Amino acid sequence: MEFQVFDLGLISFKEAWDFQKGKLNAVKSGFLKSALILCRHKPVITLGRLARKKNILASPEILKQKGIELYEIDRGGDVTYHGPGQVTIYPVFNLHYFKKDIHLFLRKLEEVVIDFLSDFGIEGLRYAGRTGVWIGKEKISSIGISLKNWITLHGVTVNIKKDDLDNFQLIRPCDMDIQMTSLETVLGRDINIDGLKESIVTKFKVNFLEECICPQK
Repeated sequence: MEFQVFDLGLISFKEAWDFQKGKLNAVKSGFLKSALILCRHKPVITLGRLARKKNILASPEILKQKGIELYEIDRGGDVTYHGPGQVTIYPVFNLHYFKKDIHLFLRKLEEVVIDFLSDFGIEGLRYAGRTGVWIGKEKISSIGISLKNWITLHGVTVNIKKDDLDNFQLIRPCDMDIQMTSLETVLGRDINIDGLKESIVTKFKVNFLEECICPQK
């Protein structure tokens, strides 16, 4: 699957969401085959289609005080947090050029993260019925997508900076009582997020370009 890469840097969720929708229209109309969007978000909590608001543990006043925005969106899953200490990746992929199998697509996103972690000597794990990637019993990557005409939206986040984990205490991530971790926490050293992006793009190419197929009608 051929895709064009867009690096938006640090950006608000609303701006990135609008950018995604623009690329969705470009893919749908045939001006673009697919897009891979990388960014870091200003602090935000998003609620997926199945989210329960009781999983936001902080009051609106506390969220406002901390400068954390709140959005209800159309991805799958429950409540999650996005912040500047994560890499967030939005594949706007036309699955007509891959396989029209949403479960396979989710497993491929997990595989991207697992392959990325393996470069650091870290074993990424997945557990049946729990979409995402884990290190032991702690979660390092969350995944939530939506699908429009077999074109994907939203995507995957990987926690990189350890100082951005505290805001997860304001929610029950993915409707679970779990501990989140980060790449810095596991490695015990500082990580430059910008230096990781090339590796992430490479993992997407390995997992998706090599399995490109002819468009399915």
